[in-house]
Amino acid sequence: MAASELYTKCARVWIPDAEEVWKSAELTKDYKNGDASLLLMLEDGTNIEHKLDPKTKNLPYLRNPDILVGENDLTALSYLHEPAVLHNLKVRFIDSKLIYTYCGIVLVAINPYETLPIYGTDIINAYSGQNMGDMDPHIFAVAEEAYKQMARDERNQSIIVSGESGAGKTVSAKYAMRYFATVSGSASEANVEEKVLASNPIMEAIGNAKTTRNDNSSRFGKYIEIGFDNRYRIIGANMRTYLLEKSRVVFQADEERNYHIFYQLCASSHLPEFKTLKLSSANDFLYTRQGRSPVIDGVDDTKELCTTRNAFTLLGINESYQMGLFQVLAAILHLGNVEIKDRDSDSSLIPPNNRHLTAFCDLVGVTYQDMAQWLCHRKLKTATETYIKPLPRLQATNARDALSKHIYAKLFNWIVEHVNKALITNVKQHSFIGVLDIYGFETFEINSFEQFCINYANEKLQQQFNMHVFKLEQEEYMKEQIPWTLIDFYDNQPCINLIEAKMGILDLLDEECKMPKGTDDSWAQKLYNTHLKTCSLFEKPRMSNRAFIIQHFADKVEYQCEGFLEKNKDTVNEEQINVLKASKFDLLVELFQDEEKATSPTGQVPGTGGRTRLSIKPDKGRDKSSKEHKKTVGCQFRNSLQMLMETLNATTPHYVRCIKPNDFKLAFSFDPKRAVQQLRACGVLETIRISAAGFPSRWTYQEFFSRYRVLMKQKDVLPDKKLTCKNVLEKLVQDQDKYQFGKTKIFFRAGQVAYLEKLRADKLRAACIRIQKTIRCWLARKKYLRKRSAAITIQRFTRGYQARCLAKFMRRTQAATIIQKYQRMYVERKRYRQKQAAALAMQTILRAYMARQKYQALLREHKAVIIQKHIRGWLARCWYKRCLYSIVYLQCCIRRMRARRELKKLKIEARSVEHFKKLNKGMENKIMQLQRKIDEQNKENRSISERLIGLENSYSTESERMRSELSRLRGVEEDAKNKSNQVVSLQDELERLRKELSATQQEKKTIEDWAQTYRDEMEKMVSELKDQNGMLKTEKDDLNRLIQEQSQQMTEKMARAIAEETQQLETDLNEERSRYQNLLTEHLRLEEKYDDLKEEMALSSNVSKPGHRRTDSTHSSNESEYTYNSEYAELEEGSRAAEDVTRGIDTSLTLKLQKRLTELEQEKQSLRNELENKEEQFQRARARDDAEFKKARGAELEYESLKRQELESENKKLKHDLAEMRQSLLGDAATGAGAPGSPAYKVLLDQLNASCEELEVRKEEVLILRSQLVSQKEAMHHKETMTEPSVFVEDVSKLKDADELKQAYIGLKDTNRSPRFMRKPLEVNDLLSRLRSAAPDFHKLNEDGELWLVNQGLKETIRLLEHQLQTQRRSYDNEVEALRGELQNVKEENNRQQQLLAQNLQLPPEARIEASLQHEITRLTNENLDLMEQLEKQDRTIRKLKKQLKVYSKRIGEMGAGQTEGQTSPGQMVDEPIHPVNIPRREKDFQGMLEYKKEDELKLVKNLILELKPRGVAVNLIPGLPAYILFMCLRHADYVNDDQKVRTLLTSTINSIKKILKKRGDDFETVSFWLANTCRFLHCLKQYSGDEAFMKHNTSRQNEHSLSNFDLAEYRQVISDLAIQIYQQLIKCMENILQPMIVSGMLEHETIQGVSGVKPTGLRKRTSSIADEGTYTLDSILRQLSAFHSTMCQHGTDPELIKQVVKQQFYIIGAVTLNNLLLRKDMCSWSKGMQIRYNVSQLEEWLRDKGLMTCGAKETLEPLIQAAQLLQVKKKTDEDAEAICSMCQALTTAQIVKVLNLYTPVNEFEERVSVAFIRTIQTRLRDRCESPQLLMDTKMIYPVTFPFNPSSLALETIQIPSSLNLGFLTRV
Repeated sequence: MAASELYTKCARVWIPDAEEVWKSAELTKDYKNGDASLLLMLEDGTNIEHKLDPKTKNLPYLRNPDILVGENDLTALSYLHEPAVLHNLKVRFIDSKLIYTYCGIVLVAINPYETLPIYGTDIINAYSGQNMGDMDPHIFAVAEEAYKQMARDERNQSIIVSGESGAGKTVSAKYAMRYFATVSGSASEANVEEKVLASNPIMEAIGNAKTTRNDNSSRFGKYIEIGFDNRYRIIGANMRTYLLEKSRVVFQADEERNYHIFYQLCASSHLPEFKTLKLSSANDFLYTRQGRSPVIDGVDDTKELCTTRNAFTLLGINESYQMGLFQVLAAILHLGNVEIKDRDSDSSLIPPNNRHLTAFCDLVGVTYQDMAQWLCHRKLKTATETYIKPLPRLQATNARDALSKHIYAKLFNWIVEHVNKALITNVKQHSFIGVLDIYGFETFEINSFEQFCINYANEKLQQQFNMHVFKLEQEEYMKEQIPWTLIDFYDNQPCINLIEAKMGILDLLDEECKMPKGTDDSWAQKLYNTHLKTCSLFEKPRMSNRAFIIQHFADKVEYQCEGFLEKNKDTVNEEQINVLKASKFDLLVELFQDEEKATSPTGQVPGTGGRTRLSIKPDKGRDKSSKEHKKTVGCQFRNSLQMLMETLNATTPHYVRCIKPNDFKLAFSFDPKRAVQQLRACGVLETIRISAAGFPSRWTYQEFFSRYRVLMKQKDVLPDKKLTCKNVLEKLVQDQDKYQFGKTKIFFRAGQVAYLEKLRADKLRAACIRIQKTIRCWLARKKYLRKRSAAITIQRFTRGYQARCLAKFMRRTQAATIIQKYQRMYVERKRYRQKQAAALAMQTILRAYMARQKYQALLREHKAVIIQKHIRGWLARCWYKRCLYSIVYLQCCIRRMRARRELKKLKIEARSVEHFKKLNKGMENKIMQLQRKIDEQNKENRSISERLIGLENSYSTESERMRSELSRLRGVEEDAKNKSNQVVSLQDELERLRKELSATQQEKKTIEDWAQTYRDEMEKMVSELKDQNGMLKTEKDDLNRLIQEQSQQMTEKMARAIAEETQQLETDLNEERSRYQNLLTEHLRLEEKYDDLKEEMALSSNVSKPGHRRTDSTHSSNESEYTYNSEYAELEEGSRAAEDVTRGIDTSLTLKLQKRLTELEQEKQSLRNELENKEEQFQRARARDDAEFKKARGAELEYESLKRQELESENKKLKHDLAEMRQSLLGDAATGAGAPGSPAYKVLLDQLNASCEELEVRKEEVLILRSQLVSQKEAMHHKETMTEPSVFVEDVSKLKDADELKQAYIGLKDTNRSPRFMRKPLEVNDLLSRLRSAAPDFHKLNEDGELWLVNQGLKETIRLLEHQLQTQRRSYDNEVEALRGELQNVKEENNRQQQLLAQNLQLPPEARIEASLQHEITRLTNENLDLMEQLEKQDRTIRKLKKQLKVYSKRIGEMGAGQTEGQTSPGQMVDEPIHPVNIPRREKDFQGMLEYKKEDELKLVKNLILELKPRGVAVNLIPGLPAYILFMCLRHADYVNDDQKVRTLLTSTINSIKKILKKRGDDFETVSFWLANTCRFLHCLKQYSGDEAFMKHNTSRQNEHSLSNFDLAEYRQVISDLAIQIYQQLIKCMENILQPMIVSGMLEHETIQGVSGVKPTGLRKRTSSIADEGTYTLDSILRQLSAFHSTMCQHGTDPELIKQVVKQQFYIIGAVTLNNLLLRKDMCSWSKGMQIRYNVSQLEEWLRDKGLMTCGAKETLEPLIQAAQLLQVKKKTDEDAEAICSMCQALTTAQIVKVLNLYTPVNEFEERVSVAFIRTIQTRLRDRCESPQLLMDTKMIYPVTFPFNPSSLALETIQIPSSLNLGFLTRV
């Protein structure tokens, strides 16, 4: 299609304009070939005629469709020309507030003159790792691209930032360096990235100044190389500077300033350390007041100096060197104030004692005379003589200024040199990224040597830029196999040759500088003679002979020759330099020494490692006194520029062009003239021209098919998309030169995309018309049907009205007839009722008389019946009493007979006991004495108890009396109330009687008048009473309603307050949890860093000592209870061991980290305490909510008391069973019976507390006999074992001394305690049969001293009883003291009750009753709480006794099972043959424990944790099996009471889990598996801890498995912390898996195909939204979420924990999606909003399928949902703004405005959001209090909680599979 065919009616074009550069217009008539003009209409409606150039016949530029306006990349525009670029930049900058735009490989940055929130760490994280075309243009995207290419291609990179002064070059370079510092970090502990950033404030202070165009303009160029190691972390930097503007030191134009450092010093002159500098205000010095603008708005120079000094310190320049620098700078200011006066016309002088010269000399350490001499004189040397020539005042002033500039330049170079030294490290540099911040093309009214050098540098850079762009275009064409045609582009090599070639401008300038009498005029004449006729780029101005014009690539520039030679030579009086070299000030001498001899303020020596750095300084090794060998400034600049170009050519360049939008520093104000001037100068338009010359528009086949599918017919669509696109394009565009087919893309000429867009829009418009036609037809038919229905309805209603009128007339006629009927009936009925009333009155009187007579008869009969009833009752009771007496007497006789028989039996038993009493008469007496003492104590105890009972009775009597008195008073009060009511009624009765008396007196006068008057009054009174009654009822109803409303309001208010307080407490609790868990994360990070350091130290120690290997201290037996403390100790040991071996490692960081770790642990403990306090507050708040329900507890007290009695009875029964159990164990424990706490001691103590005295005596006798028989048994054992040579060597017969016998007996007891000598305990009956046996038993008892052993046993028993007596006496004393305390409390309570009663009696009756009730309620509440506390204590005691009973029963079972066949029955004689004991076998009852040996602990941990594969366990075994196994092992360690085993097992488990997570922390299955098992282990520790709160859901069998010896609450906290760390690791693992899927699946992929088309893209191709192979879709995300969910369910993760994980997953999805939406303009459209809402609905459907709708995950997607709704709602009127503000509650103001600014129509039918509407939104949202942060924090992790989830699995049923290789474990 010919280009002229596009100029049809309504086509829009650009025409030149003097004010706006380009103006838009619309054709009002089609253009035909040969027309000399175009008829146009401007946007304001003006019609004009645009004349075409008769020679070229060039048509005006066509305007791009609106859909393409505002694109991120200018190369995406269909028409590539200057007005399109300018308009696109203006729309993005003004309307969308976007300052960055791509132009091919160039990033165009427009200075907004306003601080924007787009440079935070969250933005850096959002751009990190992203492709350059996937996000909106940004300086961070360029930096990320450079960083990524450096790592991918292993090639050095460069970022070239250029632009005018005030365009924002320095800021852009600063942000690029900040990005590298944030993303890469440093490779050492020295924080190099901080040092690199710290160099910025230093260089800005000494190299930046305020100009008319910029408040912080860089007056020098710099190239910073940021070095990286092989892991691409920052290791150092190097800076090169170019062409410092030295003239600014001595001269500033109006509204400009000198360098910032001078004003910072003057502003800080009041500080004590600056007093010696003798500074004052900046207006007092010549060098700082010439611009008459010493202050910059919004800048505090004092604070800036503090920042500068801190940066110096960070870079290692110490305080003394800093003061030296400030001293030199102050000296320069004083030197500028030195006043030079005329002595005559050819000489000058400085007045003596000049204050400023004196200050200068004092500061720099030179003599006043020498400096004053050489400021006004100079030395001339000839071949034979030397002359001293005086200088005129003007030349002397120039020499002074030259000296100031020279000193400042030296100082500047010294600072740069030492900044570079501070940034050098010893680590070898692998690659670097250079950031070039250099001046852009400059042209002023007067251009001098500085502008010439700047424009020369830009010519070189533009040449390099053109070659790079040309190279990229050529590579793209060759890659796609497109025929390569030579593109004509501007080559500025002739201009460069004009400047730098032989006999060029610089060469002639250097030659003129060497001439003795060379001048600017003679140099200008040489230029004219050499280049005027030979070079077309060189011109001479018409009106000047001291200027020349050069045609640069950007524009023509006229340079004034004046000053060129002087600035190029840069001469300084050598005698002045010699005076400064002789200074006593070391720093000043150092400034003028050779570079090799300069010392470093940091004391460091430059490292030899790394890359050789290029120097830009002149060779100082030559003789400076020789002018022939001194390099000029131009020569130096040319050489340094050449080295810079070599560096840039060796790197991959990235370009940032900074644009200054206006000259007045107005925020978001765009001046088209200034913008176009800079676009031409910076090469952006040249890039556009090169792109437009070829095929600027490039589409992939898939994108083309998706976008222009609407132009294809169904038959055109083939399976091969590439062939389909070819066929369609050949039909649509006839000229095949307009496009080319590449391998993966289609290339279009300029304008073809616009033509295709026009075809697409026409097709869509036709489709829209057809849809509108159908819709309008449907609407018209619907309207017709509605009108027809309305007409029918009107007719129906009219006819109905007429029928109703007829019916009304008929009803009225009938009603009149009925009224007449009823009137007549009323008259007759009234007459009838009068007669009826008279008859009824007579009947009433008669019937009343008859009823009274009947009532009297009935009353008499009733009273007679009552008398008969009482007499018959008395007779029946008499008969009953006689019968009862006879029955009782008969029962007494029978019971007496049975008692006599029982007495006889007891006497017989007493006689049998007498036989035993004779045997041990002396002992019985002793025991009886002891018994009497005990009886006395019992009597004393009974007396005290009786006294206590008496006191209690007196107290209860007194309380009863008080209650009766209170009830009596209440009765009196009630009587008083009744009597008062009676008085009122009597008064009313009296009043009524008076009225009746008066009425009776009046009746005497006239009865008829009285009756009529009385009737009227009564009727009136009744009506009034009725009215009054109605009013009272109304008031009562109103009051009741008001009371109900108030009570309801109060209830709602209290409920709201409680809810708000509860919500606030929950919020605080979550914040504290989040903070605590963040600290845990930091702690884990430090632990990992410690581990890395320890490994490095161990590695270095292994290198230095190959034969030594340090053992792992993880399994040491001396570990701490807390895992992190043990690891901390290990790290300390490891660090100490490594310090002895390696000295090269910096230990300061280790110590710092150790100190930080200690602080974190302390803070963690404090946070844990705060968390507990918060939880207590939360519980108290809940308790306040439950306080209202405590009043209902009164009805439960009776039930609780009954329950308490039942528990007490059960407690007594358990005690009795326990006593019997202990009694059966006495046979084995008799050897330690005398020791307190032994079983025998407890048995005796229980027996002495029995209630029956006779039974106690018998029990004591049995105990004594038992102890004798046990001693006898031990003696027999001793006799038997004496014959065994393997056990004893000595013979007992040889032991003669009693002490020796005693020692042998003690040894025998120790031997019998061993399992080998354990025997079955003796029963009482067996002991009695042994005692009743024949005499040989007693004869044998006396042999071998066994009788002495029995005697010793009796003595032990006596001592035991005495000790027990003393203990009981002490307990009785304590009880007496307690009773006295209780008595005192009772007295105090009684006094308090009396005081309260006295106070109540003084109160009025109502208040008294209220106070009494309040007091009674308080008392009952306290009693209720006390009873509840007692009940809880008894419950705990019962559980403890049950546990002890179970333990004893287990021990009895073990002892019974451990009996061997060689044991002798207690009833057998020693000489009898030994018979084996038959133990019946039964099925073993497992206790849910696993036993292991100490040496198998490492094997257990290794097989169960380190080498376990989660996949097999999750599929084949029960969930949480490792946790159950570990807990069962722990239970056994607790059961055997081995604290060391418990500690080592828990510590090894925790360390092993940490180790496996560190090793396989990226595997989701591993992390999920150990999270589930850690939580299950934690739940087991809680479930079997014995705490009441965790035992509610246990079975009785599970309660038996509770831990009995150790309280592991502290370890539960450690394991909870471990679970938190595993949870955070799980979240990170999931985030790493989900992160690549989210943007592609949620934003880029078209889930609903065809809703949104792909817009044209530029050079930076975005990720395609079409689902190619390998791209992620929403189904990918859902499949991954399902995989996560199924894995966690298989591992047995708690359902509540799964909900928290899913909530975190959805938060990550929502946050990442929203952040990318806010940073991608192409995603903010109506169709994309629909796609997002559909994707969110799919996620909600997934939640619904998994039953997770209540987990809070949906709420985390609310910001994303509201952003999608914001893209779809109307955005025009104020009502729409109000709706948006009310809808988007989850979005911040910044996010709402950002989405509205980024909103981009995909089709022509959509409209952009107007700026006025966005301002309306901002105004409405101004009062919102919210964070200004734009992006959501994707790293935020919700605080996790682990709700208690008990297991119903019985531990004894768990089977250990053989696949776990745990055969060494034994089930118990």
